[in-house]
Amino acid sequence: MPKNSIRFAKEFNKFPMYNIIPLIIICFSFLAILIIVVRKFPAVATLDVENMPAEKEMRFKEKIAASRLERSLAKWKLHLGRVFGFFGQRIKSFFRWLNGKLREEKKKYSVPKMPEMIEPEDKETVIKNLFAENEALDDGEDFEKKEARLIKIIGLDAHNIEAFYSLGELYFLNKKNEEAKQTWAHAIKLLDDSETEKQAEIYNSLATLYKEALDLPLALETVKMASRLAPNSPRYLDALAEISIMNKDKTSAEEAVFRLAEVNPENGKIEDFKKQIEEIE
Repeated sequence: MPKNSIRFAKEFNKFPMYNIIPLIIICFSFLAILIIVVRKFPAVATLDVENMPAEKEMRFKEKIAASRLERSLAKWKLHLGRVFGFFGQRIKSFFRWLNGKLREEKKKYSVPKMPEMIEPEDKETVIKNLFAENEALDDGEDFEKKEARLIKIIGLDAHNIEAFYSLGELYFLNKKNEEAKQTWAHAIKLLDDSETEKQAEIYNSLATLYKEALDLPLALETVKMASRLAPNSPRYLDALAEISIMNKDKTSAEEAVFRLAEVNPENGKIEDFKKQIEEIE
């Protein structure tokens, strides 16, 4: 027997059997684990994480959320498109309508060009005839005809106060208050400071307009202007007393009635005005 073998046998005999057996068991266990891992390694390497229940559930929820977001965005995009499309069409239609109305108004109110120059004497005759023709027309039924004649007069004489006043009155009678105010305001600008009677007439008409529109403070202000310009006019004092009472302006009403009694003592409304003034607190 070789010396090395004999030596190994002697060394081996030194270890008790109870120390060798556990070591053998550990080695076999390790070997079994290694075999199992080696066999299962291909399956672990090819494991599809996406097929795991928890992962699939999470991805499914993410997919649902993304799908809902896309549907919501598509729905709002559709709604916004309809809304802006609707308003876009309405705005476009409105401006088309407005442009048409402006063209109609421009055509209606444009002063017809005279075919040739009219001499001053002939112009006065034309204006007089136009006023006379208007007298025979009705303010309501023949509104456009009367309006056209008055505008034609203004085209012939841009400072014809009578035409401006009559045009404003025509507008007022046909409930076109804004046009009436603009026309009368322009007429006042054309008047000289010395033409107080005409100014007073226009201010009194404006006061009537504001009174009917229930703008009582402005009505009182304008009728006071008329009364200052024509302080002895019973008509303007009567209007001043009435509008002052409507405004519950006791001081202004008393003053107007006092002056009215001086210039027109036989006025039958004086006593009635005094009773109404007494009722003002």
